[in-house]
Amino acid sequence: MNILQPQKGKLLIAEPAILNDDSFNRSIILLTEHTSTNAIGFIINKPLGYTVNDLIPEIDNDFTIYQGGPVEQDNLYFVHNVPDKIPNSIEVSNGVYWGGNFDSLKQLLDTKEIQADEIRFFLGYTGWSSDQLKDEIATNSWFISENSYSNIFTVDEKKAWKNKLLERGGDYAIWANAPENIQLN
Repeated sequence: MNILQPQKGKLLIAEPAILNDDSFNRSIILLTEHTSTNAIGFIINKPLGYTVNDLIPEIDNDFTIYQGGPVEQDNLYFVHNVPDKIPNSIEVSNGVYWGGNFDSLKQLLDTKEIQADEIRFFLGYTGWSSDQLKDEIATNSWFISENSYSNIFTVDEKKAWKNKLLERGGDYAIWANAPENIQLN
C-alpha cells in the first residue's frame, strides 16, 4: 500500500484505535496547512447545533457551524470554493480555499450571494506542532487519504468516516460497520 505523507489538502482519517477520544472519534480532517513547524486542519464531518446567525446575530444566515477542532474554539473559521468572491483567501488545494476578507463574506451572506455548498464554517481548529502529527500517524491515530470529494462542502457527515474506512479495505471494513458506541454492542 502506498503510504501518503501529510500535506496541505490531504485528509486525515481517525483510526478506529482512537474511538475513545471525544474530540476526534470518527473524524475526517482537511489539512489546510502543513509545514516543517506545524499543521492545521478542520474536522469536516462533525456539525454542531449552531448556525451562523446563532453566533453572529447581525448576519441573517442559517448555514451550519461545524466542530473544527479543540484549539481556539471561541473563533470562527471558514473554508470555501469561491475565491473570486472572497478576497485574500489562501488556496489549500483542488479549488478549496481557507479564510479571506470577513467583511466581504458578511456582505455575501447578507445578500445570499453565497450558497451552503460553497462554504463551511468551523468553531476552532485542529493543530499540531512539528513532530506531533508524525508521531500520531506513527502510533496509528490517523491515516492519510487524498481528498477525493468533488465538493467537500456537500460531504455526507453521517457516512463519510465509514466510507473512508471501506475505501481503505481490509480490517478497516470491520470497523466501518462497528456501532458508534462499542459499549452499547
